Amino acid sequence: MELKDLYREIVNEHNLRPEHKGEMSNPDLVLRGVNPSCGDDITLQLKLDESGKISDAMFSGSGCAISQASVDMMIDNIIGLNKEEAIKRSDLFMGMIKGDVKDDDKLEELDDAAALKDISHMPARVKCAVLGWRTMKEILENPDKTENK
Repeated sequence: MELKDLYREIVNEHNLRPEHKGEMSNPDLVLRGVNPSCGDDITLQLKLDESGKISDAMFSGSGCAISQASVDMMIDNIIGLNKEEAIKRSDLFMGMIKGDVKDDDKLEELDDAAALKDISHMPARVKCAVLGWRTMKEILENPDKTENK
């Protein structure tokens, strides 16, 4: 299977059968992320355990296949991480998308989300891919921005 086909398969799987799409009861952190230029619109919901680790996460909203798949992959990637680890993972993803991080060993930390690395060659899709990650980093760095639960 060619890499391009694998990329398409991973994105399609997360877009058509997202594991983390829906509404969470009693989330600790909630933030809406919007790309006004393309219409992607998500609401990220995080639940933290007593030690501050992300114990569960979900998203709702609509958008293109890349935005929806990317946020689903992100959630797979951050459950079980503490705030600092999740922010570091977001920075790694952003570095990959910008083309600054190319080390495949380092990108393995991103699991399925590493399949989005070629988005850097599609500037119109970059905002779609980073929406969930940007929203997650923003709510973890600024928990006071939590919206009504």
